[in-house]
Amino acid sequence: MAATTPRGRLQGKNAIITGAGGGIGLETSILFAREGANVLMADVSEPALAKALAKVKEVVPGAPRVESIRCDVSKESDVQAMVESQDSWGGTDVIFNNAGIMHANDADAIDTPEKIWDLTHNINVKGVWFGSKHAVLSLRRHKKTRGSIINTASVVALVGAATPQLAYTASKGAVLAMTRELAIVHAREGFRFNALCPAPLNTPLLQDWLGDDQAKRFRREVHFPTGRFGEPIEQAHAVVFLASDESSFVNGTDFVVDGGMTKAYVTPEGPATPAPQNNGN
Repeated sequence: MAATTPRGRLQGKNAIITGAGGGIGLETSILFAREGANVLMADVSEPALAKALAKVKEVVPGAPRVESIRCDVSKESDVQAMVESQDSWGGTDVIFNNAGIMHANDADAIDTPEKIWDLTHNINVKGVWFGSKHAVLSLRRHKKTRGSIINTASVVALVGAATPQLAYTASKGAVLAMTRELAIVHAREGFRFNALCPAPLNTPLLQDWLGDDQAKRFRREVHFPTGRFGEPIEQAHAVVFLASDESSFVNGTDFVVDGGMTKAYVTPEGPATPAPQNNGN
């Protein structure tokens, strides 16, 4: 029997990843490329995007196609241009609406500035809506009968926290509700929508926000049964599954990847579990 080249789990799929300049977005870009997808990396920061693109090409030199595009997801014209740029590729099959912010001035019901609320929702909610909208239009335009849209939410959309970040939490709750509804509305077209719900991670987004405040850090870390924050690559592996045809009957889910944090009553004692190595480091 003639030998055959193993097919990647995302072989031939055209994928878009927003917030690809680092963290979950970068790790997902690497894994998508490794699994055979044609990847369009998007981010609002051109320097971060250029660095991330170079890293993907370094780690996956045999990637079929990896390109980048600057995109401010709070602007529909940017998102439309990003998605339509894949028309020449054959149209979008997968979009990971991952871009988001958690602002340092986010606080509680009293102290959250209205401008921070609006900024957070424009990126975290409108950005997901625009990405979902134009992904559906692309899938229809290219007469595709299957597609996967993955939206980054958070465990804070599922459980309350005494360390407030109200605008962020509310925005992620909106992502969950929107994703569920889109999943049902578009199910008969073969377009799946799922929400990724990460726990706090070792990403620049959170770690820069926590800074050197050890008390603030411990308030979060103490709740992990594993004894540690999650790593971006652990989220990226989940996104690969949701993007692939292996998850063909997974639709409308709150896909929680949190090391058991939201299921814990009392956390275990002892040393933390070892963390996996991220590919983008």
